[in-house]
Amino acid sequence: MKKVYAFDFDGTLTTKDTLLEFIRYAKGSTGFWLGFLRYAHLLVLMKLGFYPNWKAKQKVFSHFFKGMTIEDFDAICQDFAASSQHLLRPKGIATINKAIGEGAEVLIISASIDNWVQPFFKHVKVLGTKIEVEDGKLTGRFLTKNCYGEEKVNRLKSLYPNRQDYHLTAFGDSRGDKELLAFADESHFKPFR
Repeated sequence: MKKVYAFDFDGTLTTKDTLLEFIRYAKGSTGFWLGFLRYAHLLVLMKLGFYPNWKAKQKVFSHFFKGMTIEDFDAICQDFAASSQHLLRPKGIATINKAIGEGAEVLIISASIDNWVQPFFKHVKVLGTKIEVEDGKLTGRFLTKNCYGEEKVNRLKSLYPNRQDYHLTAFGDSRGDKELLAFADESHFKPFR
């Protein structure tokens, strides 16, 4: 039977949320704080459950990146991954490498934008939130649903629809991973700390 390993990214394989780290990297600390002050009220409402996670995330993302060319954005993503290896949890990376060595299918399933997650993992498929690009520029909108909660399971099932054909091992660290962990044959919560 085929083995599939599905890893959450932020918090599970990293020590920090990479959305915040990526914005700080791309825009500097001053730009980062000014942008977050503008949306602080939405982030508080989101944390309290009164404002949708995806909507708050999209507004923040749009504020910082709308209008940027996809080439410039992808170049920043590559540079960010190259200079942010210290954010990765060594035990998590060792687990990924072991699974690859055993011939398993390995996936990163993340609510983060796949453009900055993929450069961390050259030989692993990333299923992340996709961004909309028109005429070579970022619109500030998401092309897919935020890859969070049930959407993680939906993405996995779209890639591997016949659930009986594989053994799924999942790794996560937050409520956004709850459905994926429940869907797995074997699940690990906060395993690399």
